[in-house]
Amino acid sequence: MTLETVTPRYAAAIGLLAVVPVLVYGVTNSGVAGLVSAVNVALIVGSLYLAMSPVEGAHGDHSGNGNGTAR
Repeated sequence: MTLETVTPRYAAAIGLLAVVPVLVYGVTNSGVAGLVSAVNVALIVGSLYLAMSPVEGAHGDHSGNGNGTAR
């Protein structure tokens, strides 16, 4: 598999692998710091997943005259 064939959503899911070193850090050093770090990783991966998701639905009425002014 080449990088060109990887979908953005799959690539964002691979980001969950970042949880592994966070869990090791949380177990070996500070449990609270590990929990906070895990939440941060989850927020970042979740944001990337949503940002790379396909958008469905209409984009509104595009019947303007093309000069960028509102009607």
